[in-house]
Amino acid sequence: MTALLAGIVPVFILIALGYGLRKSDFLPDATWRPIEKLSINWLYPGFLVPAIWHADLSGGSAPAAAGAAVVAILIVATGALFVRPLLSVDGPAYTSVFQGVIRWNSFVFLPVIQTTYGAQGLALAAVMIAAIIPVTNIACVAVLARWGADQRGVRPLALLKAMLANPVLMACLAGLALNFAGVPSIPGISETLELLGSAVLPLGLIVAGAGLSFAEVARRKWTIAGVSFVKLGIMPFLMWGLCRAFGGDELAQGLALLCGAAPGAAASYMLARQMGGDAQLMAGVIAATTVASAIIIPILLALFHLG
Repeated sequence: MTALLAGIVPVFILIALGYGLRKSDFLPDATWRPIEKLSINWLYPGFLVPAIWHADLSGGSAPAAAGAAVVAILIVATGALFVRPLLSVDGPAYTSVFQGVIRWNSFVFLPVIQTTYGAQGLALAAVMIAAIIPVTNIACVAVLARWGADQRGVRPLALLKAMLANPVLMACLAGLALNFAGVPSIPGISETLELLGSAVLPLGLIVAGAGLSFAEVARRKWTIAGVSFVKLGIMPFLMWGLCRAFGGDELAQGLALLCGAAPGAAASYMLARQMGGDAQLMAGVIAATTVASAIIIPILLALFHLG
């Protein structure tokens, strides 16, 4: 257990490093956006495509882990829609609440899985990501289209264009297509993708840290606290419970628990900014859940492995 917990520490040290580099102006502000763009458009797909391509999508506990993650997200998303009339926030702020309770930062999730469960865990994590990404993206884009500042409505064509423009979603679909078609490894191509993917875990953490903003946390502390409670206090146990009910083994249950405990996604901020959401509130949610997850993830791991 000590080794497992010690493996998590470097993950959050790299996040802190990214935050420190940004705040110290070691790299100019204008530098971070291209690095972020490189990570999301090339490095992350470089990891996802081969991981999903060669994953066993039907064997073991893959269906239980993926199913638990998707069902948990759908349950929380439905609950968020039902309580919308009860929340004293405007439309754009509600979209950030919605994104905050269902979206998660795989840049944090993957390194934790790697240090805790190794290659076998990463393979199963890729299956979960392939299942989750389409669901969360469709739901969040639809909510932003409905309640964002633009309020353009949920037009099927606009929704489809937004999905096709998402490089992470397209990487998942490409990996699934190659997997289902039974395409073997392609010399040169497979190795190139793996080299790209190997860079995303450390760089993604540094980018995640650089994107943290705490300016909004104090001003809207109750809204952010409520979102953080649902994301880190309910979602981990919901995913774990569903995975166990679906027959997932210990590895799958551990991944479900950690998936639920992953902090808010940096991509949520970009989506909020692009589609008329409350980007500042979203930044506060991401910052608060990232700090809280550094405390919660080791506690959950300790309880899970000692239980």
